[in-house]
Parts: sequence; structure tokens; C-alpha cells
Amino acid sequence: MLKLNTPMDDALAMIFSGTSSAIMIAFYVVLAIAAWKMFSKAGYAGILAFIPIVNIIILVKIAGYSGWMSLLYIIPIVGWIFAIFVALRIGTNFGKGSVFSVFLLWLFPMIGYFIIGLGRARYVPRAH
Repeated sequence: MLKLNTPMDDALAMIFSGTSSAIMIAFYVVLAIAAWKMFSKAGYAGILAFIPIVNIIILVKIAGYSGWMSLLYIIPIVGWIFAIFVALRIGTNFGKGSVFSVFLLWLFPMIGYFIIGLGRARYVPRAH
């Protein structure tokens, strides 16, 4: 007997369905709006938060690293570790602690970006 649908087919159909795509796009737009406010506080044009690769480069620059270091995100395990370092440095530059940085800038960036962007945090780049 020939099976028509495999579990992989069902998973791919779910991932690329219209509903999932709409939810992912909505999540990205809300994240970009939150990053817009944070970018503006750091002295960058907020509209850059909507451009997919450029927003990562600007985040790395806000953290105080060279923009070229954003290429570390594409290395599988190194990307996760580097993301933690970027979150810690962004938190430090906005006067937040390490617990805030790890939980709200690395694990839940949408919440952390809104807190930084809409709160009283000021961007003070520090010599690291």
C-alpha cells in the first residue's frame, strides 16, 4: 500500500501554510517596531530594524563590536554564544544588568527591546 502523506509532508505543509506565515510575519513586525525604538535611542535610523540582515549588524554595532562580527551568527554553536555576548553588551550599554540582558534581551528580545526603547534607559557606549 502506498502512503500518500508522510509526517515530513505534514510538517512542511504546516510550516509553510498561510496561517503560520502570517503569525511569523506579525511577530517579526512587532520585534522590528521594538528594535526601532532601541535603534533610535542608540543614534541609528530606526527604519533599519525592518531590514533583515542590517538589523543584526546594527545590533552588533550597538553592542560595541565591529559590524563584521555579525557573521559569527551563521556559525551554528558560535552564533548562540555570540548572541549571549551581544545581549550582555547591549544591556550594559543601556544600563541594565546581566540578568535582564540574558532573560529579556537574549531569550525574549521583543519584551527587552520594548522595555529599553520605551523606558528611561539611555544609551551610553562603554569602553569594553
